[in-house]
Amino acid sequence: MKSAEDLSQAMEEYADMVRRICFVHLKNRHDTEDIFQDVYLKYLLSGISFESSAHEKAWFIRVTINACTDYLRYLSRRKYVPLEVLSEESDSLDSTSSEILETVLKLPEKYRNVIYLHYYEGYSALEIAGILRKKENTVYTWLSRARELLKEELGGEWA
Repeated sequence: MKSAEDLSQAMEEYADMVRRICFVHLKNRHDTEDIFQDVYLKYLLSGISFESSAHEKAWFIRVTINACTDYLRYLSRRKYVPLEVLSEESDSLDSTSSEILETVLKLPEKYRNVIYLHYYEGYSALEIAGILRKKENTVYTWLSRARELLKEELGGEWA
């Protein structure tokens, strides 16, 4: 079990990243906060010791993605479809950022993940492959396909 000091340090370091990953998957603030709490509870209760800060960050990414996926599976079994889709969150962005965000959120999950990890977290394809437990070439293919989908939707605005 982690100490309060460990938890506080981890929250300072990774809270924004965990929230962003949750929001990319869940698309609303309330579910994001629920999963955020679950991720940090898992961290608090885990006895794992990390080799480095990169290992710890990768652990948070993997656990967050898994928690979001599990939650979405739970919702799909319940035949529940959330009515809120970015309405209050997208109001705070300028129109271009809002359009890009909405388009990214419409991508299939595998493309959403690689776009987020590459462009927002700055991971290379090799690092993303390790995090997602996929082959590096698969990640390159997904990035390429995601870029094409974004280019089509945004009318060539995506670089």
